[in-house]
Parts: sequence; C-alpha cells; structure tokens
Amino acid sequence: MASQTRSSIRFTVLLLIWVAAIELSMEPVECRRSKSHGHGRRGYYAGSALTGMPPRAYTASVKDFGAVGDGVTSNTEAFHAAIANLSQYSENGGAKLVVPAGRWLTGPFNLTSHFTLFLEQDAVILASQDLNEWPIIDPLPSYGRGRDLPGGRYTNFIHGANLTDVVITGDNGTIDGQGEIWWQKFKNNELNYTRGYLVELMFSDHIIISNLTFVNSTSWHIHPVYSSYIVVSGITILAPIISPNTDGVNPDSCSHVRIEDCYIVSGDDCVAIKSGWDEYGITFGMPSQHIIIRRLTCISPTSAVIALGSEMSGGIQDVRAEDITAINSESGVRIKTAPGRGGFVKDIFVRRMNLYTMKWVFWMTGNYGQHPDDKYDPNVMPLVHGISYSDVIAENVTMAGNLLGIERAPFTGICISNVTADMAKSKKLPWNCSDIYGITSSVSPTPCALLPDQGSDAPPCPFPTDELPIDGVELNQNSYW
Repeated sequence: MASQTRSSIRFTVLLLIWVAAIELSMEPVECRRSKSHGHGRRGYYAGSALTGMPPRAYTASVKDFGAVGDGVTSNTEAFHAAIANLSQYSENGGAKLVVPAGRWLTGPFNLTSHFTLFLEQDAVILASQDLNEWPIIDPLPSYGRGRDLPGGRYTNFIHGANLTDVVITGDNGTIDGQGEIWWQKFKNNELNYTRGYLVELMFSDHIIISNLTFVNSTSWHIHPVYSSYIVVSGITILAPIISPNTDGVNPDSCSHVRIEDCYIVSGDDCVAIKSGWDEYGITFGMPSQHIIIRRLTCISPTSAVIALGSEMSGGIQDVRAEDITAINSESGVRIKTAPGRGGFVKDIFVRRMNLYTMKWVFWMTGNYGQHPDDKYDPNVMPLVHGISYSDVIAENVTMAGNLLGIERAPFTGICISNVTADMAKSKKLPWNCSDIYGITSSVSPTPCALLPDQGSDAPPCPFPTDELPIDGVELNQNSYW
C-alpha cells in the first residue's frame, strides 16, 4: 500500500509539472529587425565548444506573403515564398517565420538553416489532404525502400535536409497532419507509396523542437534521421490510439539527442529509437547513440513507451531513460530485433519508471520478422548486451517480463533491480524467458531462472553518472527565438 501511495504521488507530481510546462508562454514578436543585447541562449552546442547564440536577425509573418488563416484557403505558395525569402538571411543573423493565431492550410514545405518556425498561441498549421501536393521522394538509404511499401515515399509535411541550427517552437501552437484520410487509405491498401512523416529533418544538426502540440500525423510524428545535437522538449503529441504507425518521436541513426518533458498519446510507440533496416542499415552503418529520454508521459495501448528497433541494423547504444510515466500501454521498454538484422543494441539504461495498466513491463524479442526484401542474410545476428533496468513500480500488469532472445545469439548482460510489478488477475506466468542471461536483485514477482537473484545486498543495476554534451544545452525562450 505504501508503494502504491508513493507511486500515485509521483504520478500526480509529474502531471502537474507537465501542465505547468505547456502553459509557459514566450515573448510575442514585436519587430521586423531584432536587436541583440548580447545575452544569447547559453549552452548551444556548436562543434566542440559551448557558445552563446544571439536572437534571429530578421522576423516575418506568413501573412506578409499573402497567407490567409481561415482553414480553407491554400497557403502552400505563401509558406514556400516566405521560407525562400528568409533563407537569404541564413548567413546574416538568421530569420524567424511567425505563424499568427488562425488556421493555416498548406501543403508540405522545406525549412532552411539558421531558421526558426514560431507558432503563436492559437496558431494551427493544417496539412493539406490533397495528395497531389505530396510529391514522391527517394526512400531512406538505410532502409532501401519505403517503410510501408517497396519503392519511394510521399514527402514529409515539414522537411529539411543538410541543415544546421533549426528551431521549431512557439507559444503552444499546433501542427495538425490531418492524417485520417491517409490512415484509411493505408488500411484499405489504396496507397502506392509509403506515407511521409509530420516532421523529418535529415543530415542536419543543432535542432530544437519545443513548446508545440503535434497531432494526427499521417505516420510517425517527429523523425530526425542521420542528424545530431537534437533537443525535443515540452511538446505534446496526440493521435487516436487506433491510428496506424503514429509513433511519437523516432530518432533514427542520430547522435546526441535529448527528449524531455513530453506528453504522448499515440497508436504506436511513444518513443522509438532506430538505425536502419537489415542489409541497408548494415551498409549505411550509422548508429543511434548518446540519447537521453526523461520526464516522458505516455499512453500507447498497443505499443511501447520506449522501443529500441526493430530497425536497428546500424546499431543503438548509450541510451539513458529516466523518470518515465505510462498509463494503459502495452509495454514499458521493448527491444525488437531478428536474425538478419545484424547491428547491436547495447548499453541501455532505464530507471525510475511508474507504469499503470500494462501488458508487459519488459519485453524483448529476437523474432520480429519483418524484412525489406529477400536479400538479407539470415545468418547475420544482432548483438543485444548490457541492458539495465532499475527502480520500477508497475501496477495492474499482465506479465512482468516476456524476454525471448535468439538461440544462436542470446541476449546477455541483462540487469534488473528494485522492481515491483503488481500483477493483474491472469492465467499467464509472470515471466517468460528464453535465450537470455543476466542477474536481478530485489525484483517481485520472482524472475525466471535465467535471471538469478543476487540477493538484497547486491549493488543496483548501473546508470551512467557522466554528463553528455547534449545535456549542456539550455533553452532560453526569451533571448534566442
């Protein structure tokens, strides 16, 4: 009873913190030519040094380019013209495009470097539902084909490639993918190409996405790929829990990522870390690494709070997740891989999770058998090693752990400590384990024999104490954007 009371208090506190965070407002735009007062955003990581950054030098409103915020008029040309115009300032102090209150319908658009997209309070950007406005682009090289279908993919709604210093933020405005038409076409097999994502930035660095609400993406919501030094902070992501593949935040072959203070309700994983698919990911060879996830609240009845894979052929390492709350979700942490994936998932650290109504607390599978084509090598095995879970309280759980490795490549170095899972009435055993090896301490219910108990005096599972460079980024809303 005491543990349940403590977990309820922690849950309430986390929600209060979240509500306070999304109510924070930012200074309104007042001038066309900003003045720098010499107090830029502290801790902006640039290269190998931490430096201050001044405010954007130029500001414009999308209304200046003829946009009409009535929710009906197409503003595709206005958004394209605005960003093309502001791109001229990318090497001269940067620019900010302001989207005022209103409902702004537009087709997909590309961002530019040294650029801020700022949505004022009550501003809503609506994605066009006219598929003719969504051109077909090449598949990602680490996937070899579209994720839904062979071949290319529809472009992403907000896209950027080879950029640096990009900020997508605001006063809790909304970006709405209007994905219903796409979900229905996908379910009815009426699409010839893979759906695009709500936001995708590729081959880019120094990215901040904050203080906005993202809803109803066609597929994944936030997808940084082949990118580095990324902060996703204080955002809300909402999609119907039956919507297909509407993952929340999916870092993909990315390094130095920080995801914090986010509230996500989705039809798929709230956060999924990826790094390419089978032979294409192995050849591309870019891991996802040095990733922080903290103060995340998730609802995902059919998927995971945090997923690693299944596309992990470039490798995933050094992931640090803490202070996670989940309600009515399928699994707390899910590792997905299969023979033919290659790559690795290693040095994964998770602590302080509060979970309410779960199918599994921990899930690992080495038989997640989706492949891009028949060219993969089934003899190429993934490495899963060094997985640490600690300080977890779970209530109303069907199973504590469903941990199934690969006979030819067992999952090793698993450590689970200080975990209490209160079981729901179920005929299932609390643990199901095969082809795994590790240790446990202070875990209830008693784990499977492949995870022997080391006793209550055993040291807790490790969690890194060093600070990653991305931790040094401080978000100063008033002076930079």
